[in-house]
Amino acid sequence: MVEEIKNNNVLLSIIIRADFKKEGIHFFTPNEFSQQLGYMNRPKGYVIDPHVHNVVSREVKLMKEVLFIKSGKVRVDFYDDNKNYLESRILNKNDVILLSSGGHGFEMLEPSEMIEVKQGPYAGEQDKTRFKSISGDKIKLNK
Repeated sequence: MVEEIKNNNVLLSIIIRADFKKEGIHFFTPNEFSQQLGYMNRPKGYVIDPHVHNVVSREVKLMKEVLFIKSGKVRVDFYDDNKNYLESRILNKNDVILLSSGGHGFEMLEPSEMIEVKQGPYAGEQDKTRFKSISGDKIKLNK
């Protein structure tokens, strides 16, 4: 299963659940995204020709990040660009999430391991503006 989280037709996130399966290759992101997220399911013996990547200048204006939930259970809270809380989702082991716009925060509901992939170079605290999270009694959990 794949979920797109949107606010006013702006894509905030794509969640690929652990049970997602499809033959061939499938990209979840639009071509213009600076972070591309794809899935491949190929049969034994399928060959991807050796290749190198060409130097192509790209401009990244807004960082996007991908998280792989290696273990545990994580709640992700979604916010708009003005830091207004929108809704939340639960991520489980082997789920993948692309965070593409808006704000987000996390609470580990179990001991959790995540692998993060994002554009670099990392600019430290210049890369983000931190703000107060939503209180637990106001969480809107969509399933």
